[in-house]
Amino acid sequence: MEEKYSLQSKDDFKNVVSEQCNNLQAVFASRYKKFDEFFKELLENAEKSLNDMFVKTYGHLYMQNSELFKDLFVELKRYYVVGNVNLEEMLNDFWARLLERMFRLVNSQYHFTDEYLECVSKYTEQLKPFGDVPRKLKLQVTRAFVAARTFAQGLAVARDVVSKVSVVNPTAQCTHALLKMIYCSHCQGLVTVKPCYNYCSNIMRGCLANQGDLDFEWNNFIDAMLMVAERLEGPFNIESVMDPIDVKISDAIMNMQDNSVQVSQKVFQGCGPPKPLPAGRISRSISEGAFSARFRPYHPEERPTTAAGTSLDRLVTDVKEKLKQAKKFWSSLPSNVCNDERMAAGNGNEDDCWNGKGKSRYLFAVTGNGLANQGNNPEVQVDTSKPDTVVLRQIMALRVMTSKMKNAYNGNDVDFFDISDENSGEGSGSGCEYQQCPSEFEYNATDHAGKSANDKADSAGACPGAQPYLLTVFCILFLVMQREWR
Repeated sequence: MEEKYSLQSKDDFKNVVSEQCNNLQAVFASRYKKFDEFFKELLENAEKSLNDMFVKTYGHLYMQNSELFKDLFVELKRYYVVGNVNLEEMLNDFWARLLERMFRLVNSQYHFTDEYLECVSKYTEQLKPFGDVPRKLKLQVTRAFVAARTFAQGLAVARDVVSKVSVVNPTAQCTHALLKMIYCSHCQGLVTVKPCYNYCSNIMRGCLANQGDLDFEWNNFIDAMLMVAERLEGPFNIESVMDPIDVKISDAIMNMQDNSVQVSQKVFQGCGPPKPLPAGRISRSISEGAFSARFRPYHPEERPTTAAGTSLDRLVTDVKEKLKQAKKFWSSLPSNVCNDERMAAGNGNEDDCWNGKGKSRYLFAVTGNGLANQGNNPEVQVDTSKPDTVVLRQIMALRVMTSKMKNAYNGNDVDFFDISDENSGEGSGSGCEYQQCPSEFEYNATDHAGKSANDKADSAGACPGAQPYLLTVFCILFLVMQREWR
């Protein structure tokens, strides 16, 4: 009978903890799904909007060059879904390629070699053929995409952390305490008498000591999420950046067209006079062609419906409320478990409850949360020298994600990593330096494993041949220093 009740008490405990955690996990899972769906649909709508309006405005000329704009959206989607894209370099490349196409069109009476067009690209910053649009758009797109992607990743990390930590396997000491709390009263015929609330609290704080240690990093993580949420509502709002991107790019094209004579003259001075095409091959100038049409932006009623049937402001307002409610979740978990009527009597029923020995008031003080506070727990023997490795890994995961959130808040790009590229995290005590600790969570559907060394170098803007060269230099320096030490 005792063995049967022991197993039952363990199941009762695990079920109540799982219910508490599953509710929180469901919140983060559903919000991540909604945000992810929204961001992807927003990009699809922006691409469709640009394509539709450019076809109407520029016709065949746009169709001949449409792959340039398609590539832009491919890279933007790849950054959001996979990462491993240097947004600034990608946008610089887009404007450089657009300048080459435009320069050919506005000077269609000349023949340009690839080398000549490379020279043209060097004058992009100096001449500003597209006006100030590229600079502004680069700043807006980079900040908005970094914030959007990081926020979605944060929701996924929170979901995965809760999922892993919610799987609790009680120790033998915890199981014994649970048996005594839930079922030993039956031996005295006190079948309907519930455990005292404070008695339950001590046992839960002992059994959930490791989970309590999550609270500090969890709260820091939630605060960082709320900071990025504010950015999403304000200057880093991806919806306000992507919705009118077709108008902004068209403005840039019109700037180039309006200033084409001055731009061409300065390029000819710097790169040399181009070779004229034979008389029979000269095509019509851009000013005479369909490209001279002014871009007509959407009227509000023509705009595509809002992505995913909602708006970013609505999504952020909702998730901010949920984030605030999730704060202090792990330090509150023992109390929330004891608030379940299956586990303990109400707080106001302090005299007619089971205190572990009989139907009377529970006299011991309630211990604090976390592993360090369990040395004096009167109900559960807890080995405070052995932190739970799963919980430790999730603490590291939260710490890393919090750091990335703060970078995103400041508008800095975030270099997401996969655990396959990190060290094993073996070590003593709480583990290792957090920059090198592996995070056990997976960025489901957002980060793909297996970045190559070249991919990482490219994303950081490094030269392909730089790594072997640097490695050689470091080896030589190491040998020289070794001799000096001797």
